[in-house]
Amino acid sequence: MVFNKVEICGVNTSGLKVISEERKKELLRLIRHGSHEQAEQAREEMISGNLRLVLSVIQRFASRGENPDDLFQVGCIGLIKAIDNFDCDKDVRFSTYGVPMIIGEVRRYLRDHSPMRISRSIKDTAYRAMQVREKLLSETGKEPTAAAIAQELSVPEESVVLALESVVEPVSIYEPVYSDGGDTVYIMDTLGDDNDDNRWLDRIALREAVRDLGEREKRILTMRYLKGKTQMEVANEIGISQAQVSRLEKSALLRIRSSLGA
Repeated sequence: MVFNKVEICGVNTSGLKVISEERKKELLRLIRHGSHEQAEQAREEMISGNLRLVLSVIQRFASRGENPDDLFQVGCIGLIKAIDNFDCDKDVRFSTYGVPMIIGEVRRYLRDHSPMRISRSIKDTAYRAMQVREKLLSETGKEPTAAAIAQELSVPEESVVLALESVVEPVSIYEPVYSDGGDTVYIMDTLGDDNDDNRWLDRIALREAVRDLGEREKRILTMRYLKGKTQMEVANEIGISQAQVSRLEKSALLRIRSSLGA
């Protein structure tokens, strides 16, 4: 299935507008601190201005054979949750925060409608883990680890890992899920620690790969993927061109992938 429809849920996808990052910040401030009328208008504009984000995210679930209208509606619920829970004081781009919220909502929908038979206890653990994950994500602005979720639920970390892995399909961490004017958000941007039995080996391999990078490359990756800055913001802070930042970032990621055998 390919999302080649002009309309999804009555929305003309070819005409979806995109608003700038500065406009998003302004709208989010109005939602939090404006009058009731200003907040409502800002919320509506924020939703309509990020529908392309929803569309971009649900396209990665196209192979699941689900109705795109249903996925789009579910994705919009995730978008609204992201808007309502976003903390303007955090130094995080909205798309970086919103993508995992939308993905989480779609995954919950797919889990609930999955033909696979998963035990009720595992489903319950997964559901509670996802609720805690969204709560911690809202509070910290960062993807929580399985250990943090397990501590909140007072259950073994292995139970959280098993439950979450039973309701999602594996994907590459280098898979792009959204691109905003050349500023791409990858799966790896939305993840905390890896949630599998070999995650400690992966962390060691990743640490070694990053250690081999130059200081400027490390700084660029830190600003881009930990602080959520755009390439232009990084360029201005470091004092080089955006093209140089893009080249150094791509080179660093390629070296990391090569070291990890990806």
